[in-house]
Amino acid sequence: MWILLTPCEVAVKTIIPAIRALAAKELLEKYDMKQNEVAKILGISQSAVSKYTKKIRGHVIEIGSIEEIEKPLKEMIAVLVKGTNQRAEAFNFFCQTCTIIREKRLMCEFCYKTDPKIDINKCSFCSSNSDSKSDK
Repeated sequence: MWILLTPCEVAVKTIIPAIRALAAKELLEKYDMKQNEVAKILGISQSAVSKYTKKIRGHVIEIGSIEEIEKPLKEMIAVLVKGTNQRAEAFNFFCQTCTIIREKRLMCEFCYKTDPKIDINKCSFCSSNSDSKSDK
């Protein structure tokens, strides 16, 4: 018997907070914003921003050193800072960032923790760009 926990559900607990933590850091440091401004832009609470900066939240998975995510992350932040209500464009950059992280197989250990029967060496769901079949 296997557990139906999709990679997107695993991403909600690992990747999304990590991306938000990087975005919060960028907005605070490079755009010199206050935590409440960052919270408003990211659609989260000020206390969540504080937890991201103190590394209490969003640091289960380390993504800050992945060069390939720099461009879509910076483009997403630029769209958010403009405040031009380009929601779809910001989401696209967010999804590009998540896809890169999944393709690098950084979620595998978390998927394995949800179901130890998964053979993460044979699973290719996240590392492929299409809706390929896997043993998940």
